[in-house]
Amino acid sequence: MKDVHKIFTTFKKDFPDICKRHEALGKDIHERSGPLPEKTRWLIKVAISGASGHLLALETHIVRSREAGATEDEIKQALLLLIQTTGFPTFMEAYTVYKNLG
Repeated sequence: MKDVHKIFTTFKKDFPDICKRHEALGKDIHERSGPLPEKTRWLIKVAISGASGHLLALETHIVRSREAGATEDEIKQALLLLIQTTGFPTFMEAYTVYKNLG
């Protein structure tokens, strides 16, 4: 999988051992921790990263959601769910990231 952000490529180069362990844990949690289908897991990550304001992660999760087959309407719904939980300004920040990705 191609890195979405150059800084992650730099992180992998600067800290290869830590990166390997980080990616192994992520893969274990993402792929082997339960029954949710891949697309659903990525949509949940879209909502979590949007809600928490982790905008680099949000970009990555939007890209990965698309790669896993999520439709634009599904991604937008995951973002709309932020409004009642974390507020309209949080949604707008996340929606801006989504729109800027094209």
